[in-house]
Amino acid sequence: MGLKKDLVVYQVYPRSFKDSNGDGIGDLKGITLKLDYIKSLGVDVIWLSPVYCSPNDDNGYDISDYLNINPEFGTMKDMDKLILEAELRGLKIMMDLVINHTSDEHEWFKKSIANDPKYKDYYIWKDQPNNWTSFFGGKAWDKIGDKYYLHLFSKKQPDLNWNNPDVMEDIKNVMSFWLDKGIYGFRCDVINIIFKSSLENGKKHLVLTGKEHYHQQDGMHKILKELRKDILSKYDTFTVGETVMVTPKQANDLIYPEDEELDMIFSFAHMEVDQVSNKWFKTKFKPKKLMKVLTKWQNEVYWNANYLENHDQPRSVSRFGDDQIYHQQSAKMLATLLFGLKGTPYIFQGQEIGMTNCLFNDMSEFQDVESHTIYKVAGKLGIPKKIRFKMIQKTSRDNARTPMQWTKDGGFSKAKPWLKQNSNTKDINVLDQEHNAHSILHYYRKLIKLRKKYSVLRYGEFESVSEKKFVYIFKRSDSYSDAFVILNMSNRIQKLKETYEGKVVISNVEKKIYDSVLSPYEARIYIKEKSRD
Repeated sequence: MGLKKDLVVYQVYPRSFKDSNGDGIGDLKGITLKLDYIKSLGVDVIWLSPVYCSPNDDNGYDISDYLNINPEFGTMKDMDKLILEAELRGLKIMMDLVINHTSDEHEWFKKSIANDPKYKDYYIWKDQPNNWTSFFGGKAWDKIGDKYYLHLFSKKQPDLNWNNPDVMEDIKNVMSFWLDKGIYGFRCDVINIIFKSSLENGKKHLVLTGKEHYHQQDGMHKILKELRKDILSKYDTFTVGETVMVTPKQANDLIYPEDEELDMIFSFAHMEVDQVSNKWFKTKFKPKKLMKVLTKWQNEVYWNANYLENHDQPRSVSRFGDDQIYHQQSAKMLATLLFGLKGTPYIFQGQEIGMTNCLFNDMSEFQDVESHTIYKVAGKLGIPKKIRFKMIQKTSRDNARTPMQWTKDGGFSKAKPWLKQNSNTKDINVLDQEHNAHSILHYYRKLIKLRKKYSVLRYGEFESVSEKKFVYIFKRSDSYSDAFVILNMSNRIQKLKETYEGKVVISNVEKKIYDSVLSPYEARIYIKEKSRD
């Protein structure tokens, strides 16, 4: 993977980043306007969530035309300008590749419904549905005419039929089109469920019935190898796969260099430490659970794509930190964790200023299709309204999708934003933090500089030193130095039993002496140079 291990990735959710034309929706020109800001962070790659044409049933993950830009975001000229301006600043663009499904408004699906000879088998049709269930809740089949089509997500997201070789050729053309424009690569959406090896009934499961017929199938590996060989290998590219329900072994099967599939994958194991059965049923967060999962993946996976939040997850400081009393300390502690781990760090827009979950007061304020679907499904299961609303309020994807907080009054748009603006923008915003040398924003910049300065933080091997109830200590080592990352993941003072030699190269609290006392949410990184005799 070479220099790809050096990269730091910044995810932009275009709809919520910056509105340039005053319609309340973020756009490509808005992203271009903020490229200098993104560059100032020290990141290398911008991952754009989908900007393709879409009716927005699932905010762009329901694509109606892979080769054109959603007019809400601008034009193809705007996209070309963004790629060029990013390149001039030494930034690369990575796009979302959504190839498990399309929109039901895609021409391919319309032609499939019409029984067009070429397209009738582009999607998965059955005379009678099987018992599979959807990731968004409810059944995974809907009827058009006298036939049923499969949709593992929204009913407006029909699954493509990867048993049809014509689908492969069309997707290859899509990838070549964008790579020829100068993008760097793709984040591959739910990539390990794209191949359905059978349409038989599945074993009954509380969450997802039928998954044994499409999860991590051999056919998926064949697809990825072919895309690598025929398309990706012809360009300088970078790929990361979103993979659901994977084990470390399954992750490695996708990313070992000799297998020539993906460069790295996103897993969800660490995102499940505060849930029971599925993400909507939360339990109290216990730091030790997170430590154990992170250590397991650090030790067992060839190379990790490290993240603590994204467009599908609640804000990390509200989830794993304290977004009230210790907002700044816990946000910085989580940043230290992210950049201390072995792997490629991914930052989601607003994470670098400690954006928090938003207080939504009513279901009408949510825009997320998954949230509304789950709310209805939970109602059918007899869950009371008050409990259902609290479930959605805490876990909805909209928590991460509120407009970027540029100034005290928002600074995202001159119009009413498409989604509620978090009211704490008056206290948490880029402008204020730019002028505060001790801000979360400046801390992220320091961490990124530190990672680029010390090879041990990029390439060093990982070793867990201590996983106490609230204190996580791990070591990174290479030929030149040892780095110790020390984290108090609680709002209480903790004491260290061990002493650490070396220089404290970064800390989220200012102390004259770094002794054995860790203040609430304190984080430190010690680096000790090795003798080169």
